[in-house]
Amino acid sequence: MPQLVSIGVAAKELGVHPDTLRRWEKEGRIEPAERTPGGRRRYDLSKLRNLAPHKAPSTRTTIAYARVSTNGQKDDLTRQVGLLESFCAAQGWTYEVITDVGSGLNYHKRGLKLLISRICSGEVGRLVISHKDRLLRFGSELVFSLCEHFGTEVVIINASEDSTFEEDLANDVIEIVTVFSARLYGSRSHKNKKVMDQLRSVAAEVAR
Repeated sequence: MPQLVSIGVAAKELGVHPDTLRRWEKEGRIEPAERTPGGRRRYDLSKLRNLAPHKAPSTRTTIAYARVSTNGQKDDLTRQVGLLESFCAAQGWTYEVITDVGSGLNYHKRGLKLLISRICSGEVGRLVISHKDRLLRFGSELVFSLCEHFGTEVVIINASEDSTFEEDLANDVIEIVTVFSARLYGSRSHKNKKVMDQLRSVAAEVAR
C-alpha cells in the first residue's frame, strides 16, 4: 500500500516549499494520489522521490555566502564571514563559506557563479546570507527564485533590519560609482575625478 502524506509532509521530505508542489501540479509534472473529502491533497511519497531531482534536506549542503564591493573592505568581509560562521555553528549546521569581492552589480563574480551552479545542481539545501543585498544590489530575487525552484531554503540573518529609502539610494549610488570610477580614473581626466568625488560626497550626505 502506498504511503500517502499531506502536502506539507511531502514538501518537507523533498526539501521544497509547498508552493513548489502546487506549481508542479499546474505544470502537469505531478498529480496527487488522491484528495480527501475536504479537497486536501495526498501524495504518494515513493512516486515523488522518483520524480523530484532534489536530495533529502539532511543530505544537502548549507552554504554561507559573503560579499564586499572592494578590496578595501576586506575587514568587513572578515566580520561578515565571522557572523555567518557563528550563526551556522549555533544552529548545529555543517556548512561551507563562499566569498566574493566585487560589485553587487556584477553578475559574473566567481563565487556567485559557483553558488548558482551548485544550487541548480540540487546539492544546496540551505543558503545563508547576512543581508539580502550581499547576493546582488539588483536582482537578488532571481537567485531566490532559483532557490525556491530547487528546494533551497534561504536564511537572511538580518532580514528584519529594514533600511530607509535614503540609505538604499545612497548604497545604490555608491555601487554605481564603484563600478565606473576605475574606468574614469584611468582616463586621467581631472574633470572625471572631480565628478566621481562629488558623487561620493552626495551619497555620503544622503546616508547620514
